[in-house]
Amino acid sequence: MLRRESADPRFWSDPDRARETGRRLAGHESLIASFDGLAGRLDDAEVLLGLADEGGADAAEAVAEASAELRAAEEILGELELSSLYFGEYDNHPAILGIHAGAGGVDAQDWAEMLLRMYQRYLSDRNYEWQLVQITPGEEAGIKSATLTVKGERAYGNLESERGVHRLVRISPFDAQNRRHTSFAGVDVAPEMGKEAQIEINDEDLRIDTYRSTGAGGQHVNTTDSAVRITHIPTGVVVQCQNERSQLQNRSRAMDILRSRLAELARRERQAALDAIRGEQGEAGWGRQIRSYVLQPFQLCKDVRTGLEIGDVQRVLDGGIQPLVESYLQWRRVSHERRSRAEPLPGEGA
Repeated sequence: MLRRESADPRFWSDPDRARETGRRLAGHESLIASFDGLAGRLDDAEVLLGLADEGGADAAEAVAEASAELRAAEEILGELELSSLYFGEYDNHPAILGIHAGAGGVDAQDWAEMLLRMYQRYLSDRNYEWQLVQITPGEEAGIKSATLTVKGERAYGNLESERGVHRLVRISPFDAQNRRHTSFAGVDVAPEMGKEAQIEINDEDLRIDTYRSTGAGGQHVNTTDSAVRITHIPTGVVVQCQNERSQLQNRSRAMDILRSRLAELARRERQAALDAIRGEQGEAGWGRQIRSYVLQPFQLCKDVRTGLEIGDVQRVLDGGIQPLVESYLQWRRVSHERRSRAEPLPGEGA
C-alpha cells in the first residue's frame, strides 16, 4: 500500500505527507530486509553444517564458516528484538525535548545545562538532526530552560525515556565550603505531531510575549525583539522560540510546538485516567524522580523505574545514555503487556 501511494503521480503534492510516507516505507523495507537477511544466514549455516557432517578435508573450514553465519544471524536477531521494543504510536515521530531547572538554585541551573550538553552529545553521536530553538540562561551560571527539536529514526521512541525529574548529588562548585548539594531538573518530551495534532486553540487562551533573543553571542543572534513566548493560559504550558530570523517565523514554530505539547498532555491525561480506573500508578509521570546521578560520596547513575545502575557517571553525562534508553524500552514493553492483560474497563467489550 505504501509503495502504491509513493508511486502515485500526486505523491509530492503534499510534501509533509510524502516525507512521512517515505519514512514509514523505508522503515518497513528495512525490517523486511532484516528478516530476509536472517533467513539467508540460517540457510547458509545449515548448508555448511551439512557439508561438515559429510567429513573431508574442508569440514573444519565449513564449521568455521557456519559459526560465522550463526554469529551474524545472532546480531540480526538482536537488532530485530530491539526493533520490537518500538511499538508506541509515536515512536517514529520527531521529538520536542525541553529542559527546566528545578529546585536547587544556581546548582539546578548548572545541572540543567549539564543535561542539555548530555543530550546534545547523545543526539550528535547517533546522527540525529537537532536544533536548539530556545534557551534562557541563568543569572549566575547554567540555564533556566532550553528546548530542542529532534528529527531522525525513532527520535521520540528513544527520548521518551528521559521524561521526568533528574536528580544530581555532588559537591557544589558554587559552595565556598565544598558541601554536598542535591539539585533537580525536569525534562519534558513530546512527539512532534505537525498536522496530526488535532488540537483546537482559541486565541483568547493565549498570551503572546516578544523579547530579544539571548545566547552566547555572535553574528546570528537577533538584535530585535523577534523571539516569541506563548503561554497557553488554561493549562499553563509555555513554549518559546528564538532561532528563526523573524518574529513571524518564531511565532509559527512556537505554535507548532504548542500544539504538539498540548496533544501530548491530553494523551497523558487520558492514560492517567485509565490507569486510575484500573488502580495503576504511573511511575514515569512529570514531577516524579526517574533517575539519580550521584557524583559524591560515590559514583552511580540509577534509573529508579528499571533499576539499571551504571557506575561510570561521567560516561553517561558525556552522552552515553543508550543503555538507559534500551532498559527503559524493555521496562515499557513489560508494563504495556501487564496493562494489556488487565480486565476491560467498564463499558468495554461485551
